[in-house]
Amino acid sequence: MLRLRHIQYFVTASEQGSFRKAAALLNIQESAVSRRIRDLEDRLGASLFHRHPGGVSLTVAGQRFLRRVRVALQQIELGFNDVAAIGRSEDGIIKVGIFSSLASGFLFELMKTLDDEHPRVAVELIEGNPSVHVAAVRQLQLDVAFITGTSEVSLR
Repeated sequence: MLRLRHIQYFVTASEQGSFRKAAALLNIQESAVSRRIRDLEDRLGASLFHRHPGGVSLTVAGQRFLRRVRVALQQIELGFNDVAAIGRSEDGIIKVGIFSSLASGFLFELMKTLDDEHPRVAVELIEGNPSVHVAAVRQLQLDVAFITGTSEVSLR
């Protein structure tokens, strides 16, 4: 099975020109780098490195693979950053349940502040009564709900 770790070892070894230096940088044994790269080469059916006493250099196949891998790693990093931004509430959609009588006043100011501080977050306001919103929050259909009433409602 191809693992991201194999790719990381390959890229690091190609950048360092040495399995020993790659291992030191990755804080692992040199034999682990060598073994994983050999596994990768076996899987690909091509040698990626010329091995020599002074270290390693890329073969033609290794050069081509490195170009492709760097593009793939860039895409993975973009995906990681994109999802992390959603996790930090810097991007994405927040579904907010409101009761129509709350649509002005503090809620309006709160939504304006949210938009000012997080312009890439879309807010979807969904009107409804408090009991429907509580159920929607429990079922993860709403992220948050602003409700009115005097009885305490538990979301557990």
